Amino acid sequence: MATMMNQTLPAYLKNARPNPLENRAPWYLNTAQSYAGIFLWIAFFDQLAGTATGEGALKMLGLGGSLIALIVAGGIAFLAFYLVPGLLGMQTGLPLYIVGTSTFGTIGGYFLPGIFMGLLQIGWFSVGTYYAAILILEGIGLEEHAVSLFGQGQQFSPLFVAVAVIWGVAFALVGAYGIKYVARVATFFPIIPIIMLLLSARLAAPYTGQFEAPISDPVPGFLLLIQLVIGFFATAGAAGVDFCSNNRNSQDVVWGGILGIWVPIVFAGGLAMITVAGALGKNPTMSALTYSAALPVVAPQLGQIMKILFAIGSVAPACFCSFIIGNSLSTMLGSERTRVPLTLGGAAIGIVLAALGVAGNLAVFFGLIGASFGPVVGAMIADYLLSGCRWAGPRKGINFAGYAAWLVGFLVGVQNHPWVGGLPGWDMTAVYSLVVGFVVYLVLAKLGFQPPVVEAPHLESPKEA
Repeated sequence: MATMMNQTLPAYLKNARPNPLENRAPWYLNTAQSYAGIFLWIAFFDQLAGTATGEGALKMLGLGGSLIALIVAGGIAFLAFYLVPGLLGMQTGLPLYIVGTSTFGTIGGYFLPGIFMGLLQIGWFSVGTYYAAILILEGIGLEEHAVSLFGQGQQFSPLFVAVAVIWGVAFALVGAYGIKYVARVATFFPIIPIIMLLLSARLAAPYTGQFEAPISDPVPGFLLLIQLVIGFFATAGAAGVDFCSNNRNSQDVVWGGILGIWVPIVFAGGLAMITVAGALGKNPTMSALTYSAALPVVAPQLGQIMKILFAIGSVAPACFCSFIIGNSLSTMLGSERTRVPLTLGGAAIGIVLAALGVAGNLAVFFGLIGASFGPVVGAMIADYLLSGCRWAGPRKGINFAGYAAWLVGFLVGVQNHPWVGGLPGWDMTAVYSLVVGFVVYLVLAKLGFQPPVVEAPHLESPKEA
């Protein structure tokens, strides 16, 4: 690792240590299964086909075109948003908030990606809580209470609020105190959604031939699917640093990404699309095109039970989100003693967002996620290439090249957001934000806006196995 000067390091950098090679494992024991579980969460594939108003990619593009778009989206997620962060994690054995200090600086790293990742996990926790509450109420036959002020139904339901609060508090506590127990069984949680996806697609398959898509806007539909997938995946792509710090070599990174990201995107998204297409073939008047709305159409006897099982399948993501909230914020803002209070405080914000239904507006949320983390990854890629395809080490203070890349990329990424409206809502601005972040960082670094690397011998990278 190149060093240029001595400097007093912040506590979070002083205390960091690389994951030694002897603690690493093959991709099929860590990276692949960890990533696959993300895409087997109903929050991912529920909104891919369309929205509750009936407008979406499936009708714009048709089933065949939607499946092709998912293949392309999976490739973009793997190659553009995951591969370089994954290689950096494998090379260094360090977590994202440490590796990010090269791109954003020792002081700048407090916020990007450190605190910012924790704040975004509050959003993900709220999404998981919202969906679990909806699925539980619909699963037990109380659909009239599965409504919220700013989400589904746009009504107030005390029962929905109660279920969201109970669910959120329970799994915030597990994330704060008992995450090790969840980790032990997390390998088995994806089995539930896999079975449900296969079953629903099998039941829907006989009706897909009756689905007649107008294919009115193939190009917008294609770009919309890519935007939804990347918006969902952007933070997880950057977290490839953390996931792959457990990998032995670059082959682990590649295979873990292909079989943990690319294949699951096509698998989960494709089966969800087939289910919704079959539901439309069976009932062309169905207004909502979400996967959860299609379940009772294609599986009248099992649809309610399947919703409850999908809620159970979201236990692990809920616990891990709350754990990351506390782990990230306590590392950057306090100490281990503050982890539990910060976990519960962040989760409380997520529970409020879920109870109000704000977390149910997934297209809006996905758009913000993609716009926020696309330029982070883009800047990291540029820094990686400029440093000879390795981690340069922490840079002094604030790396203004990184922050400028993030800001300009974010402003581009939100241009299709309904709060801004500069570009059509279907445009894949999450991808544009990565490209812009990459270019801005590259230019500013060449102009000399990168601060020098500081001395940190305790962060020296282990050799690849």
